[in-house]
Amino acid sequence: MVRKLAYSVSEREHWISGLGGLLGIVVVVWISHLWLTDAAGLVAASMGSTAVLLFAMPHGAVSQPWPVVGGHLVSAVVGVACAQALPHDLALAAGCAVGGAITAMYVTRCLHPSGGATALFAVVGGDSVHALGYTYVTGPILLGALVLLVFAIAFNAPFTWRRYPQVWHAWLERRACAQAEAPGSVCDEKCMIPHSALVYALSQLDTFVDVSEEDLQRIYALAVDGVHPEPTMTPSPVRAAA
Repeated sequence: MVRKLAYSVSEREHWISGLGGLLGIVVVVWISHLWLTDAAGLVAASMGSTAVLLFAMPHGAVSQPWPVVGGHLVSAVVGVACAQALPHDLALAAGCAVGGAITAMYVTRCLHPSGGATALFAVVGGDSVHALGYTYVTGPILLGALVLLVFAIAFNAPFTWRRYPQVWHAWLERRACAQAEAPGSVCDEKCMIPHSALVYALSQLDTFVDVSEEDLQRIYALAVDGVHPEPTMTPSPVRAAA
């Protein structure tokens, strides 16, 4: 059931997501080598993971602008700090980098899966990465995250069903609600589940759920609208014995 729900997207989405990832990484690599020199011109492997999120999961909470930029930056800082603090114990430094990055991203509310790879790369990336120091944060990581983010916004814009970034489309919907005169507008579905009820339900799960409140509301509204009552079976009349 989980697999069926997660992959219930059209083949068109498969090709659009793949094209976005292809073009996004090409742009990141090109700009990184154009603007950055020597070792700073490297592209962290974690940008590939971010491309998957931005182009295949644009509605995900971890794919939004602050998690993308903040998650990479916070993780890069933690990774460099661990690499410098534990230069002679690679395993411990790597573990501390990833674990510290996860905790730091939770604290700063910018959880982004690719941040773990960014922190790890700061430790295991080799001498060229270690030589960068904190330039690793402000050079390849910051530039790569910003370029991918800007490209993702531009790439997703023509596809109206890809509401990226969510905060922008939520603002547009609130403005449309304020101007709407006829009932049955998008405002109605936004209030189907109270915000406090959603917060309570998610808190009871006690685990990170990668879906926005807007999408939860839309999923619920579509599910309710799409429910069709099961046909009732009319019992056949019993014929009297001759």
